[in-house]
Amino acid sequence: MRWLSVALLFVLALLQYPLWLGKGGWLRVWDVDRQLEQQREANAQLEARNAGLDAEVRDLKQGFDAIEERARFELGMIRNDEVFVQVPERGETAAAPAPPAEAPPQAQAKPSAKKAGR
Repeated sequence: MRWLSVALLFVLALLQYPLWLGKGGWLRVWDVDRQLEQQREANAQLEARNAGLDAEVRDLKQGFDAIEERARFELGMIRNDEVFVQVPERGETAAAPAPPAEAPPQAQAKPSAKKAGR
């Protein structure tokens, strides 16, 4: 009876090996499911990015609003009838004003030192 139990246990172990560790075993199935879920998430992110790019392309082809917005914000352009006003930040106004320009001092010509090898 003892040998029969050992033999059946051995057969059970032989049958379980391919189920858990074989090429199509549960561990491989779980790993492939995990990879599939990661790929689906990556695809969803790429689809969202593509939808945004598609909307931008359609906007650039159909209307001038997107072109005007890019020209204003990326290139700093304004229309002919507009006036550009730049408001300095608070940190910039705290700086001391530049002193008034005076006449440039008379610079005397200094003899230049010759470099070795010339």
